[in-house]
Amino acid sequence: MAPVMQHCVVTVKNPEGLHMRPADRLVRTASTFQSQIELERAGQVADCRSILSLLTLGATQGCELVLRAQGPDAEAAIQAISSLFDSQFDELNASSA
Repeated sequence: MAPVMQHCVVTVKNPEGLHMRPADRLVRTASTFQSQIELERAGQVADCRSILSLLTLGATQGCELVLRAQGPDAEAAIQAISSLFDSQFDELNASSA
């Protein structure tokens, strides 16, 4: 029996969009999970373990992305990555430090 695909919609809240710093955090977070994790924007799919793949999405502020994961820890992966989007990848805290 194949593992169930988990998914949710996330919104890019960062003023500068999904640029190098948040993409790097996303890749590092995704790499801690066994599941296959991807983001989709307008039919274009990006592997969450590839920073170049993520950057090619051109995800600007306000952009909605479909986050999908399939594997043994898919639910945890979805929660961890959607939390990054919700917290704006902690960029506001880092810039005020």
